Amino acid sequence: MLTVINENQLIEQLKSSTQKDQAFKTLISLYKERLYWHIRHIVKLHEDADDVLQNTFIKVYKNIAKFNGESKLFSWMYRIATNESITHINKNAKRLRISSQEIQELAINNLKSDVYFEGDAIQLKLQKAIATLPEKQQIVFNMKYFEDIKYKDMADILETSEGALKASYHIAVKKIKTYLSNH
Repeated sequence: MLTVINENQLIEQLKSSTQKDQAFKTLISLYKERLYWHIRHIVKLHEDADDVLQNTFIKVYKNIAKFNGESKLFSWMYRIATNESITHINKNAKRLRISSQEIQELAINNLKSDVYFEGDAIQLKLQKAIATLPEKQQIVFNMKYFEDIKYKDMADILETSEGALKASYHIAVKKIKTYLSNH
C-alpha cells in the first residue's frame, strides 16, 4: 500500500501531462490484482472481470484530473470498479432480457467450466448463496469476507456509514448461513 506522501506524489504525476503515462503504469501495477479480485467477486467470471477491469482503468485514466482527493485514491478506484461491475451485470441482463439475479445464477453455473475458477463444490455453494443476496449486501459481503476491507475504507468506497455496512454484513452472513443449512 502506498504511503500518503507517495500516493499524493502519484496523483500529482497522474495529473501531469508529461508524467501521466508512466505514473499510470505504476498505478496499474499497484492495484490491478486487488481490483481484479474485487471485480471478480461481483461479476464471477474471469473474462467479464478482465473486461470490467479494463473499463475501470480507462475511466480512471480519463477522469484522474477530476479526482479531488476527498477520499483515498484506492477508495475512488474501488468505487469506479464497483460501479463498472454493476453496470456490466445490468447491461448483460438487459441484453439477455433477464434479471441481474438470473445473470448471476448463469455466471455461477458457468463457473464450473471456467478454467480460472479454482474453487470446489463448497466454494460453488457459497457463490450460489451470495448470489441470493441483494446487490448491496453481495458487495459488502464480498469486500469484507474475501478482501478483508475495513469498514472505514468500505464506507469511503461505497459512500455510506460504517454502521450501515456492519448491519448489511451481519444480515448477509445470516442469510448465507440459512441458505447453506437449507441446501
